Amino acid sequence: MIDIITNPNPILRQVSEPVDSAEILRPDFQKLIDEMIEAMKDKGVGLAAPQIGINKRLIIVQTKTGPEAFINPKIFSTSLLKHEGEEGCLSVPGVWGMVKRFKKVKVKALNRKGEKVMLTATGLESVIFQHEIDHLDGVLFIDKVERLLKIEGM
Repeated sequence: MIDIITNPNPILRQVSEPVDSAEILRPDFQKLIDEMIEAMKDKGVGLAAPQIGINKRLIIVQTKTGPEAFINPKIFSTSLLKHEGEEGCLSVPGVWGMVKRFKKVKVKALNRKGEKVMLTATGLESVIFQHEIDHLDGVLFIDKVERLLKIEGM
């Protein structure tokens, strides 16, 4: 089982490196994807490689069909409208706050087979993509919180 890194670990503030396409099909990278999916289960709806100490542009997103890996993801289009919703993060345990996110995003990435994928995400799925891609850029949801809702222990 892999451990989730928590704030203020400096790894969470680094910009992640792109994954080389030759690396994707290697058994160790495929194992990493499986381990990240397992680590996310029952804990959250998304996980980024920096959250487990790996400086690579890899995220796992709970989609309508189940958890999927997205490699080198990039948001290339957003809606004009935003929605404010409650967020938390495995790397910032015990903290929840209201964050404004785009209602709809279009994402391009590579899947775990190294194939190009493009998708449109709305609702919770849109929030997950934005939150996890922020992790790849060294940004935490607490950097975007409009107002804190709860901090456990306070």
